[in-house]
Amino acid sequence: MTTMKNVILGIMAAILVLAPVSCSKEFRELSKNPNTSEEALPEALLAPALTNVVKSNMSRARRLTNELMQVTVLMGDQEGRIFRYDVRASEADYLWNNWYVQLTNFIDIYNTAEELYAVESDKFYNTLMGISLICQSWVFSMLTDTYGDIPYFEACKGREGVLMPVFDKQETIYEDIFLKLERANELLADGAAFPDDKTICDPVFHGDYTKWRKFGNSLYLRLLLRVSAVREVADKISEMIVESPDSYPIMTSNDDSAILMWTGETPYTSPFYTLRDADWRQSVMAAFFLDNLNNWNDPRRAVWADTYASGWEGVESGYPVGAEVYAKSRIRLALKTDPRLGNMLNYAELEFILAEIAVKGYASIDAATHYENGIEASMAMWDCELPDGYMDNSLVMWNEDEQLDDKMSKIMLQKYYALFYTDLEQWFEYRRTGFPVIPKGAGLLNGGIMPARLNYPVYIQSTNRDNYFAAVADQGEDNVYTRVWWQTEER
Repeated sequence: MTTMKNVILGIMAAILVLAPVSCSKEFRELSKNPNTSEEALPEALLAPALTNVVKSNMSRARRLTNELMQVTVLMGDQEGRIFRYDVRASEADYLWNNWYVQLTNFIDIYNTAEELYAVESDKFYNTLMGISLICQSWVFSMLTDTYGDIPYFEACKGREGVLMPVFDKQETIYEDIFLKLERANELLADGAAFPDDKTICDPVFHGDYTKWRKFGNSLYLRLLLRVSAVREVADKISEMIVESPDSYPIMTSNDDSAILMWTGETPYTSPFYTLRDADWRQSVMAAFFLDNLNNWNDPRRAVWADTYASGWEGVESGYPVGAEVYAKSRIRLALKTDPRLGNMLNYAELEFILAEIAVKGYASIDAATHYENGIEASMAMWDCELPDGYMDNSLVMWNEDEQLDDKMSKIMLQKYYALFYTDLEQWFEYRRTGFPVIPKGAGLLNGGIMPARLNYPVYIQSTNRDNYFAAVADQGEDNVYTRVWWQTEER
């Protein structure tokens, strides 16, 4: 009976996690080929897959990243308050399930486009294959950076009978992600723009394959830095941005930013649109987030937070249970439907990536230029003008004579703001670098050690038992404090 129960649970999990979900009503009309059959066209799968991933990312940026990284504080003394590092095991399910479902769609896009290219030799299908590989790389990188070792090579193969996929090591996963991004760059170099009647299928770049190529290579640089403490990356980085930049185009302005802009028209409405105003404003601004902006006299604070009394003031995160703490500045209501929260990777982040590459000597480029470009790009993205004297503030000013840690502190603190509402990136980057240096309140669990991953969904212990326990035996205890491969220190 136990064996039969496990088989049934395995099949149910495969249906949930490894098979594509049906498109919403608004996407259905895009998903049929009017000239041939009722089967989905590859390009028609793109918009619903992207939209669902970005909505999932925004949901957990609000719930997880903002709380862990002291952007907001969901006040209260109840259990499960994430700002105290109290992360329940049930938190694991949401992203795991949603990301794997959409990976199935991205993989289907590639496979179908490859078949159609073999018949029609239309470079449009090269573009679709390249976009698919970029999206697979993006989502798989978030999965492995969140959980560590995960099903990768055998993932999303439920229709092929693989119901209990093996967990692959993060190091191996990253090697294959880099191969995918190389191939995507090659495919898009020989790609073509979406036909006019199909641009609606691409809510990010509207069929501009050159911008997808820049996104893919900018993502490549993000992920090379992600593993730079445990893998040699300098040669590849230098090749991409110094020796052969024409072969690896990257973002050069805010116009190249990968953002799924919410238009407010169905199906492109922000996932926060239906939240009651009172629910949205339950999250109050954290002191760390606002204090830095106040020290810089930064205009972005007026975009992100309401004033309290005569200025902007936040709540100290990590306060102990029972402490008397009062709400102050709250997150702006206007952000609930702000189109820019659908951020995947923006130009400002790329400039801060280049600044880090410069200070670490991975390529011969100018750190100050890229650092200042990043600040200016982030201001412009949020429709803010750079205040006079901003770069002369001693807390902001670039000093080439400073030590590496001081330079990294400045780069990563500004990058922290550029990553506002970018999935779990603030948390990933803090785990990687230890920056920005955030205060540790007396109410934090586990001695104030930042969670290093999410645990695996609990149901995996039943539905994929042998592979689950093999992964745990190899990686370490299945809790939030077991570090992933690229995180070399406790934070």
